[in-house]
Amino acid sequence: MPSAGELQQMQFGGGVSASVFSPVVLIAIVLAGILVLILPRHNAIIPFLAAALLVPTDQILVIGQLHFPMLRVLLVFGFVRMLMGKLGGKGEILTGGVSGLDMVVIALSAFTALDGVLLWKETGVVVYQLGVMYTSLGTYFLLRYLIRDEEDLKRTIRVWACVAVVIAGIMIGEELTRKNVLYMAIGGARATFAAVVDVRDGSVRARGPFQHPILAGTFGGFSLPLFLELWWRGKADRKFGVLGSIASVVTTLAASSSTALMGGLGGILGLCFWPLRRKMRLVRWGIVGVLAAGHLYMKSPVWHLIFDIDFTGSSSSYHRYMLVDECIRHFWEWVLVGTKNWGTWGWMMWDLSNQYVATADTAGLIPLISFLAILVFGFKYLGRARRTVEGDRRLELFIWAMGASLFGHLVAFFGITYFDQTSVCWYALLAMISAATLSARRAEMANESPTEAQPHFELHPALQSGSVELLK
Repeated sequence: MPSAGELQQMQFGGGVSASVFSPVVLIAIVLAGILVLILPRHNAIIPFLAAALLVPTDQILVIGQLHFPMLRVLLVFGFVRMLMGKLGGKGEILTGGVSGLDMVVIALSAFTALDGVLLWKETGVVVYQLGVMYTSLGTYFLLRYLIRDEEDLKRTIRVWACVAVVIAGIMIGEELTRKNVLYMAIGGARATFAAVVDVRDGSVRARGPFQHPILAGTFGGFSLPLFLELWWRGKADRKFGVLGSIASVVTTLAASSSTALMGGLGGILGLCFWPLRRKMRLVRWGIVGVLAAGHLYMKSPVWHLIFDIDFTGSSSSYHRYMLVDECIRHFWEWVLVGTKNWGTWGWMMWDLSNQYVATADTAGLIPLISFLAILVFGFKYLGRARRTVEGDRRLELFIWAMGASLFGHLVAFFGITYFDQTSVCWYALLAMISAATLSARRAEMANESPTEAQPHFELHPALQSGSVELLK
């Protein structure tokens, strides 16, 4: 079990004492940043998303005591772009203004930082928490700025699909050679460890550019619903949908992870609820009832189901179950601002491989509620937007696929925390939800029927005829 000092280093984010990056990577990041600055806003998402997802987060530039993974360097260019847009009077930074979803994202980041400082009471954690806020809020609001309408949404998913194909290729190479050629070529703070492929119980666990195989597989799982939607959309997007869907399946399987498979199956299950889309309130309460009855009937608590579901035959599902169980048992230790002692609660409890538990144990109840509120707002916005466009099957499916991807994230959070560039995909989905549901939110705020609201997305003329125009 790690010592108290090691646990403290984990909480503070660890970190290297000197810059560790490939000059080629730095040049690529600078070029991507320049493209973010000079390209039209609707195309700036292409270099940003490609660079943010393909460059490992262990490529780090150290300036004084400040650590800048390449994503943070890329965000500098993004902030300059937003400032240029604001000063140039080229539209608002946040389309539709600040939404409820924006507020809970800010609350999660702010209260996590505040509680971390109150818990540790050390200067080092102030610097660390400011860095985390810079990354999380910077990524989210830059993506909110770049993703505004239906064309932006489609372009984002197309780029996402192309990146997924590249990642799948890297992971196939790992399966064949048992070496990660990306980490071998560019190095990094964790390159010595990451360049050699992890093998568990005879199964190769590929990681691609990510920091862990589970994160790589999870990326494939929650991406699948979005790519399937491209597949269904029409001929123009079908090639992206087909390639992206195949890449998603490859990355999910190549990771050899139950969490990744569960995230992918969660997304597929979300899509399968499409025929019940008008009865989701009944479905939700039915699930709550079944879980409550199971908790009363089962000898073990209902969260023991986490242990019962394991597709890879490893013992990791028991660890995930114990994380939840110990978190609930030690509620009064972490409820205010989190606790320093979660690693002493049992075997491997220092490994917080559960986003909900990690948020609770390290930051307390308010950040946990804020995190859950993000999920609630996401599903709430999508549900109301779908009802607004009911009758336009293409738009309904488009919104439903985002909801299925969000459900994939919800499931995956039971088995992993997003501690690398996977978080970019998370914030990209939230930004897409905000853009796609803007018209319905405006209608609600104006206390008018959704069909009377001024639509926001610009649809192609061929799609406008006879449709209810939410995504306009």
